[in-house]
Amino acid sequence: MQFDFDWVDAFSEVPFGGNGCAVVHEGAGLPDDICMAYVRETSLVECTFTGPSEVADLRVRYFLASREIPFAGHPTVATVVALRARGLIGDGDLVLETLAGNVPVSVQGNRVRMTQIAPQFGDNVPADIVADFGGIAPQDIIAPPRIVSTGLPFCITLLKNRAVLDSLQMDAGALRRFADHLGQPGVDMMEPFWVTLQDTPPGSDTMSRLLIAPPSPPEDPFTGSATGAMAAYLWAGGHIPGPEFTAAQGDGMGRPGRAQVRVLGESTAISGVEVSGSGAVVMSGQVTFPSTGQATSLS
Repeated sequence: MQFDFDWVDAFSEVPFGGNGCAVVHEGAGLPDDICMAYVRETSLVECTFTGPSEVADLRVRYFLASREIPFAGHPTVATVVALRARGLIGDGDLVLETLAGNVPVSVQGNRVRMTQIAPQFGDNVPADIVADFGGIAPQDIIAPPRIVSTGLPFCITLLKNRAVLDSLQMDAGALRRFADHLGQPGVDMMEPFWVTLQDTPPGSDTMSRLLIAPPSPPEDPFTGSATGAMAAYLWAGGHIPGPEFTAAQGDGMGRPGRAQVRVLGESTAISGVEVSGSGAVVMSGQVTFPSTGQATSLS
C-alpha cells in the first residue's frame, strides 16, 4: 500500500524551524499499529493521517509513537499547509473533524489559523511534584500549576524567568510520581508545559518548553495545542495584560517557532483560543506500508 505524504515544519516560515510533522494523505483508515510505527520510523513527535468526513470538510487523525491523541496544534498547521501546497484546498475556511471535536481553520497561503475549543480547567497540581519533574525548586514556580485543555490536556506551569526555563531537565523517577499523582496509567499525557514571561526572545511575549517521555523524542520543538491551553491559563489568571500575544518555543533546540495567539472572550468566560502560524514543506513523496503488520519503508 502506498500513500502520498508531505513533511512540513509548522510554526516556521522556513524549513528546519518550528516542529516537523509528516502528513499521510488519505491514510485515516490505516490500523493504529501502522500509524504508530510510522511515527516511530520518522522519529517525529506526531504524524497525521487524513481522510473523508461526514461531519466536516476533512477528517484528521493524530498519532504519537505510543497512541492516538484527540488533537494536536502543530500537526493541524502542518496538515493544512500540506493540503494547500498540493492544491487540494484553496485559501479560505474549512472545518477539520478530530477526536476533540470539529476544529475551524482558516488558511491563507502557508499561514494557518485554528480555533481551539473553549478551555477545560482541571485541578491544580502541587508545585513540588511538578518542580521535581523538571529538576527545579518549587519556588521557581510562581503560580499554581494547573491542568488545562483546549483539545489536549497539559499541566501549565509558570516559571519566574528564562534561566529556570533553560535549566529544565526531566527526572524519570519524578515523571512516574507525577503520573501517579494524576492517576494516569502512562507518562505521556498531561506533561508540564513550562512557560515564562521574562527574558523572552525579541518580538515575543512568552517562551515555553515541553519535555516528553519515551518513546517520543525528549523535547517538543513547538506545541500548538499546549500553546492554546497556556494562553487560556495566562488570560484567566490575569498573568498577561491582554488576550493577544506572540508565543515562542524551540529556540534552545535550534528550531525557533512562533505563533500568534488570541484568546476569545473575557477572562472569566473564554470561548476558544485562536492560534496561528506558518508552515514550510520540507519533503514530499510516497510512504510504503505492508498490507498487515508494521510499516516497513519510506520511499
